[in-house]
Amino acid sequence: MDAFYASIEQRDRPELRGRPIAVGYDGPRGVVATASYEARPFGVRSAISSVLARRLCPALIFVPARFDVYKAVSQQIRDIFHDYTDLVEPLSLDEAFLDVSHVRSATLVAREIKARIRAETGLTASAGISVNKMLAKIASDYRKPDGLFVIPPDRIDAFVAELPVERFFGIGEVTAEKMHALGIRTGADLRQWEELELVRHFGKAGRSYYGYARGIDPRPVVPNRIRKSLGAETTFEADTADREVLLGELEQVCEEVWRRLVRHKFRGRTVVLKLKFDDFRQITRSRTLSRPVDSHDGLCLVAGELLAGVDFGGHRIRLIGVTVGNVPDFAEGCVQLRFDFGEE
Repeated sequence: MDAFYASIEQRDRPELRGRPIAVGYDGPRGVVATASYEARPFGVRSAISSVLARRLCPALIFVPARFDVYKAVSQQIRDIFHDYTDLVEPLSLDEAFLDVSHVRSATLVAREIKARIRAETGLTASAGISVNKMLAKIASDYRKPDGLFVIPPDRIDAFVAELPVERFFGIGEVTAEKMHALGIRTGADLRQWEELELVRHFGKAGRSYYGYARGIDPRPVVPNRIRKSLGAETTFEADTADREVLLGELEQVCEEVWRRLVRHKFRGRTVVLKLKFDDFRQITRSRTLSRPVDSHDGLCLVAGELLAGVDFGGHRIRLIGVTVGNVPDFAEGCVQLRFDFGEE
């Protein structure tokens, strides 16, 4: 399993078991939210377009998402986590960090949690165990699906040295390509670089990369994570460069964002406009206000002004989104266990 949404659908609909399925909208603007393991050998994965997914796997079965069900199952699994520790940091519906440094054996706890998830939900989970978040996250992806992998303290240096940079936390495809151009392909390569050099090439993230190359990640498990941002977006049925149409769509997006701000009692001063063009190039424009956004009209005004300042360059717009955010401070600490019962 481990493909959370798809596995729930296969659990609830026996006729889908063993068949390639994708959760998402099967339309010209659809995107795959997750794919079952039967679909993945064909190249079907999350975030690709439904059109491409269908081309890669003609037998693919699309299933509409049921987020209310996924949220309920996610809460059921988190309740299991809380039977073992109060230090649970959810990252999304389908993954979480747990600090179990107070128990005698994190491995035994992970095995017991995996067994309970299977018994109580009919789903499988993968667990990664190590001394910090970065290593635990890597470990959780190492034996999927239904995996359990441990990186003990005496193996950290050797493990990190052999690890391709693509496997490090926070290093995506673009950053990995930049590292490759600099001759950095493994943790051992990364370890040869001074911190200031990494910061010069990669900005403040370079400080984290310097630590990661040495198996260091001081971030604690934060049980009550402070929400950093809240937003919404919409993809159009047809690309458009008509600014009146875009303003109308923007107003609806802002209305949804404002509803979420009110529901979550969230206050933020930074408004971010996101645009995706017809060539799939994506840009953001932001403005930080002197005080938090305090009304729907105020949010629409700022977002509209940001849109007015964008030169489309002859392109049409495929997607528009708005986010309201702020950046809180975090304390330091340590962690041992990361559970991933989700997509990748």
